[in-house]
Amino acid sequence: MANGWAPDSAVQDQIEDSLKDAVSAARARMPKGDGRADCEECGEPIPEARRRALPGARTCVACQSVRDTQPGHSAFNRRGSKDSQLR
Repeated sequence: MANGWAPDSAVQDQIEDSLKDAVSAARARMPKGDGRADCEECGEPIPEARRRALPGARTCVACQSVRDTQPGHSAFNRRGSKDSQLR
């Protein structure tokens, strides 16, 4: 379905760009560098299996779970689609 001057694949291109942005943002938030033996939040030891699976881990599973449930907010809507503005 043609939409003015937009190519037929414009909607799919926008979806793919949004997914690429989300993956890039998630990778940027992953810990880097040396991890810790003890959690920086509660001081409990971080299990060896977690430190092997996630190099650079700085929190234990329980503290990271709490962090993950806290809402994150985006500073701006780069694409300006109506769907994302309605949220």
